[in-house]
Amino acid sequence: MLPLAALPIVEIDRVSFGYEAGRPVLHDVGMCMPEGKVIGIMGQSGCGKTTLLRIIGGALRPSSGGARVLGVEMAGLGTDQLYALRRKMGMLFQFGALFTDLSVYDNVAFPLREHTDLPAGMIHDLVLLKLEAVGLRGAAHLKPSELSGGMARRVALARAIALDPKLIMYDEPFTALDPISLGVVARLIRRLNDSLGATSIVVTHDVAETLPFVDHVFFMADGRVVADGPPEEMVRAPVPFVTQFVHGRLEGPVPFHFPAPGYPADLGLAAAP
Repeated sequence: MLPLAALPIVEIDRVSFGYEAGRPVLHDVGMCMPEGKVIGIMGQSGCGKTTLLRIIGGALRPSSGGARVLGVEMAGLGTDQLYALRRKMGMLFQFGALFTDLSVYDNVAFPLREHTDLPAGMIHDLVLLKLEAVGLRGAAHLKPSELSGGMARRVALARAIALDPKLIMYDEPFTALDPISLGVVARLIRRLNDSLGATSIVVTHDVAETLPFVDHVFFMADGRVVADGPPEEMVRAPVPFVTQFVHGRLEGPVPFHFPAPGYPADLGLAAAP
């Protein structure tokens, strides 16, 4: 767990989860995330990272264990209580998830119009302020189809921070971005977190871009936390999975071959003597 004095804004206590008629996804996961930090959650695709993010956001309920978010126990929250809590959260979805029929301006204005009674003039100023923060005030009139992938991701980030959330969650924010756009988004995550005084959770498998800007990182494998600590320590951590993942090695606990019976037997051949 994090040896930091800051108060925890997210506490995951021995959470397990499995979808109906499917294999378990999370196994006895425990995490503590302090306020004001940028937290990385890293691991292979399918290890449970996004499922954990959905539990934190209240979209899923754990099979066992509990989650405490922004000082509130998620278990037992009614719909109105959950929606009120979510107004204090921002979410950057994988690939942005912008409304394709709305302009950039209206995409960012959407949460302000839905969740506040602010006058149109103030919403206008806030939208331009958020777009200026991500460098896209000049693109306010464009539609998502007119944006590059990196620009669309930045618009989605402006929308995620429209309500000045205390907790911002990022689900694979670097997917399908070119190196320049990737670097821009990474710097924005760090800068916006610090300027807003927020806490950020970044779910990703991009090692090279993520480790330099996060304060703490959790590594997950097979639905479990296998290691956590400051990024500079994790690079040298004597944990086989972390070593293989961070350095991109072929040899390690994650095998190349999916488990299968003997190859000659599968081909109907007699085993070699």
